[in-house]
Amino acid sequence: MDKNKLIQKNRLFLFDMDGTLYLGSQLYDFTIDLLETIKNTGRRYLFMTNNSSKSVADYIKKLEKLGIIATREDFITSSQATAYYLKENYPNHRLYVCGTKSLKKELETEGFTVTEKLDEVDCIVMGFDTELTFQKLEDVSRMLLTRENLPYIATNPDYVCPTEFGSVPDCGSVCDMIFNATGKRPVVIGKPSPLMPELAMSKYGYSKEETVVVGDRIYTDIKSGLNAGITGILVLSGETTREILAESEDKPHLVLEDASEILQALKMNEE
Repeated sequence: MDKNKLIQKNRLFLFDMDGTLYLGSQLYDFTIDLLETIKNTGRRYLFMTNNSSKSVADYIKKLEKLGIIATREDFITSSQATAYYLKENYPNHRLYVCGTKSLKKELETEGFTVTEKLDEVDCIVMGFDTELTFQKLEDVSRMLLTRENLPYIATNPDYVCPTEFGSVPDCGSVCDMIFNATGKRPVVIGKPSPLMPELAMSKYGYSKEETVVVGDRIYTDIKSGLNAGITGILVLSGETTREILAESEDKPHLVLEDASEILQALKMNEE
């Protein structure tokens, strides 16, 4: 199947955000036109992000500043997927959250109790914590070393988060620090787990054949698509370089310089 037909067959687009639709606080110039074209052709898009430092409400505000109007129904996030996993596996557990105030609020909104009283904790949740302190690292290490079989969940495995100036450490890097101290690894919820694509397809009624994940990372975005059995489109506008692509065992179905090529394919179909 050629590039344009591969793009045009899809009805549900699951977009990674940072590095795919914008970089830091800089919106790519094709993004708004791309999103409008998807809607105008009877398709749907969702913003699918591993970044658990922001709640959906925070993301709505961020996108509004960038010129994108979004609602809660436009998102599938690692925070939401983590809440779903916790409800399925650890309902009514009291959580210690090594994460931002936004992540804590998101989990509280889903009905969980968040506590910093270590003797009351039933489960640890590790997120992308832009408010990280050494005390949090000490708390997590203490609990993992002194509490046998304490559930330990991470929202996402990303090692870095892209910014305008390069990268900063993400959840996966902090999890490695904790592993070096305790020898314990978490259950990881976000991409590359197939959970978020599966939740999106189930919620909105799309098949695997109609669904595509678009992102700038092979080991999270593309791997989640492969694990879910859907199309994966890699864009080279963020973290992944052609050198990284060549060395990766996991290969996307399609490689684009950036997501503007999706816009071109969809507009070609309109003509």
